[in-house]
Amino acid sequence: MPKKILIVDDEPQIVEICRDYLKAAGYETVTASDGAQGLSLARREKPDLIVLDLMMPEMNGLDVCRIIRRESDVPIIMLTARVEETDKLIGLELGADDYITKPFSPRELVARIRVVLRRVASSPESDIIRVGEVELDRAHYEVHLPDKTIQLTSTEFEILATLMSQPGRIFSRAQLLTATHGVTFESLERAIDSHVRNLRRKLEPAELIITVHGVGYKFYAEPGRSIEG
Repeated sequence: MPKKILIVDDEPQIVEICRDYLKAAGYETVTASDGAQGLSLARREKPDLIVLDLMMPEMNGLDVCRIIRRESDVPIIMLTARVEETDKLIGLELGADDYITKPFSPRELVARIRVVLRRVASSPESDIIRVGEVELDRAHYEVHLPDKTIQLTSTEFEILATLMSQPGRIFSRAQLLTATHGVTFESLERAIDSHVRNLRRKLEPAELIITVHGVGYKFYAEPGRSIEG
């Protein structure tokens, strides 16, 4: 059964090109011309991935992303004509998995979608990582703590899984970018900082991810203890 991709963009030409390339690549497509319609279709159609424009009428892409992330962990790739680093980081902090800056190659979009979907589908159900009282469940993209279960986006999950795979080891931002299976953010390593902030917020009050200034991040295996990092 083909994967369903929701394309949300107010530029008809971009929607048409994306739809044609994705159909040629074997995907089913659903399209929306504004943020409100996109949100409605995301809820009704349950797509496997959303391609979401940043600047749109009715409701912008950041607002749509924010609402979707409260309801779902569906992968989101943001499209933006704005090149400001802040806009990209905001999108990532809201839970977007990747972004592409306009103008872009439709072939690049198809390649990015394949990578993100492959990452989501590649985790075997039996693959569980346990470190101390923390359990990472690859089958459901969840993290279990003694008092709660946390849902993660695919990118957040891969970063945390990498850190948990070798507790105490320091991973650079570049290494964590590589751990997202080839999804790059135009060499913007600060994107990792945004995802780590998201992870820390979801993992609170446990202090599990420690900053090693000037180097990167490491996973701390004793969630009950407070550490300065």
